[in-house]
Amino acid sequence: MSETEAPHQPPLAVNLQYVKDLSFEVPGAPAIYGTLRSQPQIALNLDVQVKRVEETPAVYEVTLSIRAEATELAQDENAKPRNVFLAELAYAGLFTLTGIAPENVEPVLLIECPRLLFPFARNILADITRESGFPPVMLQPIDFVALWQSRRTEQVGNA
Repeated sequence: MSETEAPHQPPLAVNLQYVKDLSFEVPGAPAIYGTLRSQPQIALNLDVQVKRVEETPAVYEVTLSIRAEATELAQDENAKPRNVFLAELAYAGLFTLTGIAPENVEPVLLIECPRLLFPFARNILADITRESGFPPVMLQPIDFVALWQSRRTEQVGNA
């Protein structure tokens, strides 16, 4: 390569990954550990947010937000479900996009970037639940293409 040629840059570069926010609550501790009689039901919410950090080069922060709320179903019909734990994780990455066509920027940011972040966020959530005395929450793979398409359909419906 000559001195005048610039080195080839990949179209998508992961600059940094980090835990942006992490919260884990066990509202019934320590009693819940002795009285929990069944596997808790886990309700999951997942979202992806994108924020532009720099114009040139195009640097974006992509945040994968996961909320896992565990409840124990009531043992009898007069009792209400008990909260077991609440885990909230915002796992982010800084990504540089180079030479990507404008029409492809959104799918890269909302599909490929979260796909790269997901395994790390999944491990953090499993570790924090296991270290807190509960069975690890093991997230199943996420179809980020379907999530992106759903978001686009929702935006078109609201327009």
